[in-house]
Amino acid sequence: MSKNIFKGSVVLNPVPVVLVTSKNKENMDNVFTVAWTGTVCTKPPMLSIAIKPERLSYEYIKETMEFTINLPTKRLTRETDYCGVRSGRDVDKIKEMGFTMKKGKEVCSSYIGECPVNIECRVKSIIPLGTHDLFLAEVLCSHIDERLMDENGKIHFEWGNLIAYSHGEYFPLPKTPIGKFGYSVAKKTLESKPAIAVKKKSEKKTVKNKNEKKKRKKVK
Repeated sequence: MSKNIFKGSVVLNPVPVVLVTSKNKENMDNVFTVAWTGTVCTKPPMLSIAIKPERLSYEYIKETMEFTINLPTKRLTRETDYCGVRSGRDVDKIKEMGFTMKKGKEVCSSYIGECPVNIECRVKSIIPLGTHDLFLAEVLCSHIDERLMDENGKIHFEWGNLIAYSHGEYFPLPKTPIGKFGYSVAKKTLESKPAIAVKKKSEKKTVKNKNEKKKRKKVK
């Protein structure tokens, strides 16, 4: 396999694409698109987003230290792109996109009703990196569309028609998995030889009993 060498750059792809909502101290809402986000900790549950200091959302989030992650669906691809290329200083993106804003449970920022998953976060620290600052935040609660949950309470994100971002383009996520965590080392479930032998013996006995009953009927 022949490969080309590129200068140091982040070529990690694909990545999640999310809509981040925030509210400033004057109670004004804003939304923008983020592709640089990720899970960073389990206990406490934490995630990260990277934001340029010149973004309006940077100001809002730094004021309140709270924000909400909203996972868009395939149907919201155009809206997701729009919120990434337009500034809240120039246009009311929430109004333009017709988003239904819902009041947060644990944070001041609202969440987008049209998105099937919404994650309320509180910023724990901000790390200056260069072009972007890294916001590390604790997840306080999440809103999950009931239609993504089965009768056992399991969340099926694959039912949400979520999208991903790869090298400047949006892609739908498949609904069928190609593997499951741990499947590569899982032991195959096979019947032991003794169990198989007992099963065959039981089957023979059942057949023998049926034949005997038929003979009895004929005799009568």
